[in-house]
Amino acid sequence: MDPLLAPGHQVFPYMPAAMGAPTADISDRLDQRISMNFFSSQQQHPTSTLGPAAQHGFSPYQNNGGSVVAVAGKDFCVVASDTRFGLGYSIPARKVSRNLIMNDKVVLATAGMQADTSTLHKVLRTRLRMYQQNHGKPMSLTAVSQMLSNTLYYKRFFPYYTFNVVGGLDENGEGFAYGYDAIGSHEKVKVVCTGASQSLIQPVLDNQVAGKQKYDGQPQLDLTLEQTVELVKDCFSSAGEREIYTGDYVEICKITATGVEVELFDLKKD
Repeated sequence: MDPLLAPGHQVFPYMPAAMGAPTADISDRLDQRISMNFFSSQQQHPTSTLGPAAQHGFSPYQNNGGSVVAVAGKDFCVVASDTRFGLGYSIPARKVSRNLIMNDKVVLATAGMQADTSTLHKVLRTRLRMYQQNHGKPMSLTAVSQMLSNTLYYKRFFPYYTFNVVGGLDENGEGFAYGYDAIGSHEKVKVVCTGASQSLIQPVLDNQVAGKQKYDGQPQLDLTLEQTVELVKDCFSSAGEREIYTGDYVEICKITATGVEVELFDLKKD
């Protein structure tokens, strides 16, 4: 044992040097020994008795599910989405519309976070009214597709957590669809699906409508409006069996030269 720490040895750890060199030297040596013991103990037991430090975080986003589809034909377009509002393993609402009828030739459908969906639709409705008042005519399909892309890209640093499809008729009366990511990148196609059931529905549409992944010799047939609607119903019915965020109802918008017709189709409620 260090003689300075022996029982009965009288030291004064905080004695200033002015009280005498021997006493001050003893105090300095004792302080040094105590410090060495303290740091050695810290190295042997580096973690706190409360466990490792916890890191807390906050995310402003949540995924409320939903699946949206757009299928375009020669003179029509079908835009559909399910109405289930999911939150974790609960279903707060079963009849929430994800479609926005922008005019009698264009329909938008949005999946993802419902709060951002409502905000995005509100912004787009305002811009549609401004365009109508300034130009005296409704926006075309091409103009709507570009406006939506600009709106999403404008929010790219804090994006809307939404995944959109736009479907409608162009100036020549031909049906087209556009698929978007969260920051406005888009593609003009004939069939597109996004949302919770994208991986289940998109391959079926690619095969049955776009004619992809067909074996040699099988002819590709152009579907009528009625056949397309039935195919969309089958896709959502099948997806509802496998995907918990898809179900309850399908809101189907049928876009033709005469306008937009809306149909509600029942799905499973469990």
